[in-house]
Amino acid sequence: MLKRFLPLAALLTLTLPSLALAQGVTSSADSRATEAGREILHQGGNAADAAVAMVAVLTLVEPQSSGIGGGGFMVYHKADDGSISTIDGRETAPAAGKPERFLGADGKPRPYMEVIPGGLSVGVPGNMRLMEMAHKKWGKLEWKALFQPAIKLAEEGFEVSPALSNWLNQFQPMWKGFPAARAIYYIDGKPAPVGTRLKNPAYAAVLRDIAARGPEAFYSGANARAISDAVTKAPRNATPMTLKDLAGYQAKERPAVCTTYRIYKVCGMGPPSSGATTVFGILGMLEGWDMKTMGKDNPMSWHLLSEAMQLSYADRAAYLGDGDFVDVPVKGLLDKAYLAERRQLISPYGAAGRYEPGTPPGAKPRAASPPVPEQGTTHFVVADQAGNVVSMTSTVESIFGSQLIANGYFLNNELTDFDLAPTKDGVPTANRVQAGKRPLSSMSPTIVYGPDGKVVLAVGSAGGKRIIMHVTKVLVGVLDWGLSAKEAMELPNLYFSQAGVIIEDNDAGKAIAAKMKPFGYSITPTDLGSKLNAIERVGEGWRGAADPRGPGTSAVDGAPPQG
Repeated sequence: MLKRFLPLAALLTLTLPSLALAQGVTSSADSRATEAGREILHQGGNAADAAVAMVAVLTLVEPQSSGIGGGGFMVYHKADDGSISTIDGRETAPAAGKPERFLGADGKPRPYMEVIPGGLSVGVPGNMRLMEMAHKKWGKLEWKALFQPAIKLAEEGFEVSPALSNWLNQFQPMWKGFPAARAIYYIDGKPAPVGTRLKNPAYAAVLRDIAARGPEAFYSGANARAISDAVTKAPRNATPMTLKDLAGYQAKERPAVCTTYRIYKVCGMGPPSSGATTVFGILGMLEGWDMKTMGKDNPMSWHLLSEAMQLSYADRAAYLGDGDFVDVPVKGLLDKAYLAERRQLISPYGAAGRYEPGTPPGAKPRAASPPVPEQGTTHFVVADQAGNVVSMTSTVESIFGSQLIANGYFLNNELTDFDLAPTKDGVPTANRVQAGKRPLSSMSPTIVYGPDGKVVLAVGSAGGKRIIMHVTKVLVGVLDWGLSAKEAMELPNLYFSQAGVIIEDNDAGKAIAAKMKPFGYSITPTDLGSKLNAIERVGEGWRGAADPRGPGTSAVDGAPPQG
């Protein structure tokens, strides 16, 4: 029986009101998207239908993070046969994309913040084709019905959230040269304050067209011309994106990347995502220690997690890229014998201080990619009555993406997820710009199965390169430490920088940092926000969880939203 494998904390909460018994549940970073997904489930739609509606609403109410002008990864569990599928809706470089795209006249990479705003950073959006593929493969409701919640909000108005207001104020200096964005989100020449009711008729109009004519209304005709014009005639960094670039975009169904962790099977997204390989690499190294017995308050647990993190990220930097363009040794990176070798590099007595990539089976030496920041991302999860599950991460890369607007939605700056320098020490990097290529991503939508083959957890997060660690932390918290998903989210976030390991600047993080001094760390408490969302199985029902650091919510079909 499944119950004997569930964490104790989960078993003790079987009677909580947030439990969904034979009902659907949604969880996202914005209550209006959570509600849109719940509404679609209530109408008889399934997890795929709800996901489409949630992407459309998030485009409107959380424009700083994701949308139809960006891309995403979807992991889908199909209940009737237990299969798992993944769809790659990552943006692609246009035909004009060359390895030297981000180099200046001196042959050196231009500053990161200089190449984000405007046309140079925009990739061909992929989310709409992803949504089309998901609906064709698994959807139940009519396509046009899935856009009605977003159309209604765009036409009747939506309130500016504290999160959106915060970013509008921070980006005032950036938007001096971007009148299209100001026209939607400014009132009397200033960023719209919290609670302001905004309408977006241009977005409503394009959604009505897409609802009526399908995704071709996005990738051809007037909307395609609007995207092409926005990029090609951008007020900053204007660069070609043609109608052919847009018409040629294809979402791709890719094999899920799965491995085992103790008694569980964990599955995620393969290249161009580095999420599954890096998360699972960390877990594979931790598998040699009894994390459960050590527990969440033991500094040894956090020391081992820190060391495994840095070793796995070193492999990520060396080997990951778009698998259509470079050979990525996915099997080798997850090979149990290889991870056992990597584990031997971790001393229980102190920090190694130096973390080099290994040589997994099937790997070819490559130059390591430097890290780049990213914040404009969101994650949501859905489970329907039948037990189908979606875990999807969607992004425009940085906050408000490229700052460019087409028909009321922001266009991504995803191409800056490529390496700005195409070579290192004369060796081409795996993640250099090439026409038609998809940039490397850290998005880590994950689904976990119990020993009986049933889904027990689905999780993902925003946070750029830190996404991998946010997800890993929750997996260890739930699967090893017996926490509920929400309790695992509350654990301090962990990451690293050039200065060493960094941990979330809160009471728990400071306490762990103090305990880890004997290991030789110089751990710095730092602001490490996250935006996690999850669903977990409790008995025969579902429970949603949203990161307490943000405004996210979960909702059960037939019950009020849970913060």
